Amino acid sequence: MKKLLIFFLLLLISAISAFAQDFTVTSPNKRAEVRLRIADKFYYSILFDNKIIVPESPILLSVKEISSGNNFKISNQNQRTVNETVNAVVPIKRRQIKNNFNELKLNFANGLGLVWRVYDNGAAYRWTTDLNGQVTIENEQTEINLNPQDTIFYPEEDEGFYSHNERKYIQYKTTDLGEKIASSPTLVSSQTGIKLWISEADLYDYAGMWFRGNKGKGLKAVFPHFPAKETAIKDRDVKISERANYIAQTTGKREFPWRVFGLAERDIDLINNQLVFLLSEEAKGDFSWIKPGKVPWDWWNANNIYGVDFKSGVNTQTYKYYIDFAAKYGLEYLILDEGWSKTDDLLTLNPDVNLPELLAYAKKKNVGIVLWVLWTSLDKQWTQAFDQFEKWGVKGIKVDFMQRDDQKMVNFYERTAREAAKRKMMVDFHGAYKPTGLYRKYPNVISNEGVKGLENSKWSKDITPEHDVTLPFIRMVAGPMDFTPGAMINAQPKDFQINFERPMSQGTRCHQLAMYVIYESPLQMLADNPSNYLREPEAMEFLSAVPSVWEETVPIDGKVGEYIVVARQNSKKEWFIGAMNAGAAKEISLDLSFLGNGNYQATIWQDGVNTNRFAQDFKKTSQTVKKGDKLKINLANNGGWTAIFKSAAKK
Repeated sequence: MKKLLIFFLLLLISAISAFAQDFTVTSPNKRAEVRLRIADKFYYSILFDNKIIVPESPILLSVKEISSGNNFKISNQNQRTVNETVNAVVPIKRRQIKNNFNELKLNFANGLGLVWRVYDNGAAYRWTTDLNGQVTIENEQTEINLNPQDTIFYPEEDEGFYSHNERKYIQYKTTDLGEKIASSPTLVSSQTGIKLWISEADLYDYAGMWFRGNKGKGLKAVFPHFPAKETAIKDRDVKISERANYIAQTTGKREFPWRVFGLAERDIDLINNQLVFLLSEEAKGDFSWIKPGKVPWDWWNANNIYGVDFKSGVNTQTYKYYIDFAAKYGLEYLILDEGWSKTDDLLTLNPDVNLPELLAYAKKKNVGIVLWVLWTSLDKQWTQAFDQFEKWGVKGIKVDFMQRDDQKMVNFYERTAREAAKRKMMVDFHGAYKPTGLYRKYPNVISNEGVKGLENSKWSKDITPEHDVTLPFIRMVAGPMDFTPGAMINAQPKDFQINFERPMSQGTRCHQLAMYVIYESPLQMLADNPSNYLREPEAMEFLSAVPSVWEETVPIDGKVGEYIVVARQNSKKEWFIGAMNAGAAKEISLDLSFLGNGNYQATIWQDGVNTNRFAQDFKKTSQTVKKGDKLKINLANNGGWTAIFKSAAKK
């Protein structure tokens, strides 16, 4: 009997081995590698320089219309290499982007398909289906096993999948994560020394991906199921009171979102990662009308302008003051935030705001108007609202308080982007999930919140310098980040005070200025009071000059949560450098080898000698530099540094 049992076990092992199929996909430079094994389900592992970053982990897409079981017979397979350069319609990081990968595509007899792409700086996979009619996605299994001592920067969330996705990044060891839930993206600092960034791309007609701790083994993906019943709590909050037993119902012939794994040897290399953009659908049609720019924002500073002979607030005179400020400094737009209309009725104006008069005044001053709207009101008054915005000549809308990424809400995002594009309007999504590539298919999606930004300083102490220099390595890798920088009242953390009506920031003045180089947002806000800016001509000299889009980006140095230095080039071939610091003062040697030939005139804004006591202290200097020079940067406690390098060549 014992021999018979052993025989059957050997027979079973032999059968499994015969069924199992192994594939390997490497990056063009051979350093990144994905190993795929198909047995009872699909298993993958990710290596970099032969170091195991993700140990073997299971993945599977459960489609109701595909019978369960091990029916993974390959009907065909294809491999290809792509090496091309793509152009960004809106150059968030750079105009030309290298797209170089090796791909394996497997199609199975049951109608399921799997695609893996491996890049020099990461890997990604997606499922496909080739079935007639509609299909129901019951579940998607994505597990990411990790090494026990890996550190995870985790945007921990509350249960329920209802969130603005504005979170701090809490550090956990793999073994300490338990079953805590988080939104994406997240970053893993592997015990191998390699950084692993995880998110998704090309999200359409499906639910967004979240994470849950996998009982000490690593992470597993979880998804908000389709909303079967919604309950309106108030004008802006629509919560899910009942969910269906599936993630999505969708067309049977389609490609599903990419699961993206960024890889980096150094923290600073993450700044160059553009996998979300490259893996997302390309734009179709003419988007040449899009005009990125900077915009004063009224809500953060509570319209507390001063030195005027009228009462400030949400009224026509105050907004004309903002328009005059924008025109004076060449700022392209003005946002009218909450209050210009009834929040639940976009067609009923605030009697204190003469919008037609403001629109005419702004047009005369060459300033475009962007209107804040609740998503609920926009959805309710869809055609009438868009028709009216188009008639008014509005340049864009800031859509707020979605707070969800189930399939229904994901479809709302695309519907909004598409309708706005038809009418040549830009969209800034607030109360939003992280970017997942919508900004490539619809470049008029000009920016995106889904970030714990400066507004939180009005009611909390969460926006610390450490948080500021964590965001670029995690959240910003996903895409544009509407952090809303620009505070002119600055304090060291020990001196910081919460003030909703007259808010301030933690860190130095130059820490704030440097955000305009480091933080990527083609619609970049100046969040503070125009009256404060008008008292700061040297700061405004920089803020009026810095662009919101870039022809090239050169990450120089940095470490998550500690410091960052980035150089960027504008369309005039001028270079802008930004540096931000958290904690103790630092001295950094800036290698100027990225400059072109010849001399450059450097105009520098740097921390003053008294920033430890008065964080607004800074000084402006200038000097001549050339390619290859080493420039010393002194960053104060929680400090910053920024500069503009212009060619000094004779005309």
